Amino acid sequence: MDINCTEKELFVFKKIAHAAGEMGVPCYLIGGFVRDKLIGRVTKDADIVCVGDGIELAHAVARRFQPQPRVSYFKTFGTAHICLKHFSAGDNAPVNKTDTDTEVEANGDWDIEFVGARKESYRHHTRNPEVEPGSLKDDQERRDFTINALAISLNKDDYGKLIDPFTGLEDLEKKIIRTPMDPHQTFSDDPLRMMRAIRFATQLDFTIAPETFQSIKDNAERISIISQERITEELNKILLSKKPSIGFDLLYKSGLLHIIFPQMTDLEGAEYIDGMGHKDNFYHTLQVIDNVCRVSNDLWLRWAALLHDIGKPATKKFEQGHGWTFHGHEVVGGRMVPKIFAKLKLPQHEKMRFVRKLVELHLRPISLTKENITDSAIRRLLFDAGDDMEALMMLCEADITSKNKQKVKRYLENFEMVRARLKEVEEKDRIRNWQPPITGEMIMEIFALQPSRAVGDLKNAIREAILDGEISNTYEEAYSFMMKKAAEMDLKPVK
Repeated sequence: MDINCTEKELFVFKKIAHAAGEMGVPCYLIGGFVRDKLIGRVTKDADIVCVGDGIELAHAVARRFQPQPRVSYFKTFGTAHICLKHFSAGDNAPVNKTDTDTEVEANGDWDIEFVGARKESYRHHTRNPEVEPGSLKDDQERRDFTINALAISLNKDDYGKLIDPFTGLEDLEKKIIRTPMDPHQTFSDDPLRMMRAIRFATQLDFTIAPETFQSIKDNAERISIISQERITEELNKILLSKKPSIGFDLLYKSGLLHIIFPQMTDLEGAEYIDGMGHKDNFYHTLQVIDNVCRVSNDLWLRWAALLHDIGKPATKKFEQGHGWTFHGHEVVGGRMVPKIFAKLKLPQHEKMRFVRKLVELHLRPISLTKENITDSAIRRLLFDAGDDMEALMMLCEADITSKNKQKVKRYLENFEMVRARLKEVEEKDRIRNWQPPITGEMIMEIFALQPSRAVGDLKNAIREAILDGEISNTYEEAYSFMMKKAAEMDLKPVK
């Protein structure tokens, strides 16, 4: 087998080959595993196609391992999968791990999917195909791209032979994404393949063949039959790639982004009046995302980068003699985040709140680079950002996209000063994730109050006094301040 497999993987493939041989069904390793091994990319699963019953083969393979893995299968689709977890080789002897074992193996599991070879036909209104048994050639023809149609025989007569009817190996070498059959038919049948083409081009840093990309543009409207969950899954994979700007640029140029994420395409373009223009906020946003990706793998920080200027189109104004302004775009953008997350079927709770917080706060550290910034302003940012302060600073630093190297250097030096001030105030006042030393419950008990506006007013007054530096962050000073404020409100303690 002329691909760089680990001992563990080779052991499993031999097991599969023996099981298939006993059943008398030809079987092949196919698709992404073959592609990734050929280009030296880490892969976490393997697909097996057999000219026969894939579910039956999965059960036969599972019986060859101790402990026997569970077989999950979907009879309607004729697919099955097993997950191998810390399995043993042969007579309960452990498989020797090597330095080249994949990251997923290190986590103790490896997914293998089995399916019978099939041919597919589609109706125009759905991406769910009508399926019938087929040959290996039929199965390779239904694959989305030539680089995903590569197969390796697991059969006795030609074990390890690469079967490449569409010159996928050549496309791998040339770094080209191309469909094995007519691209118009491929994308019309299953429009999600358009998103996948762009995702693979982004992840692998490949080029989409001109005729393939033209067909994506011609079929862009077909994406409307795909569920939002599948579209968002592809968007997340693009965002998690090394350089997401490649994918979003292709989504824009193909016309897909206008359909699946119109708020983002609204950012595109620079307008000029009286010779004064503004930067293209779409391509600025792509640069910010790439900058964030150099320092963090956090998907939600990347979403914050994607959405940090999403409120600019709604707030854009031209002020005579001054130029273009986007006043309040961080507030408008923050309000847009929940609606965008809901539309894209992204998490609606903790992750959405994190993204919204960073969008709303992303201008605050910039304002702290000015001279004579008070400790109060620093305290308020620490209080508002909480545990997300470092993520916010990473976003702000990524937001510097000027081509003027001196300007970039000056901004980064200013942010270093902000970081130093944040650390200094944090160590002195312990404000991050801070709660006032006197709670609402304590106020109600001291003054015999029910939950009411008066309780909230007192609590807020104490908090603001501490943040403003009027009193220190201690119970004693907070208590004295509360008593003074309560007297002004004509409130008396019960004791």
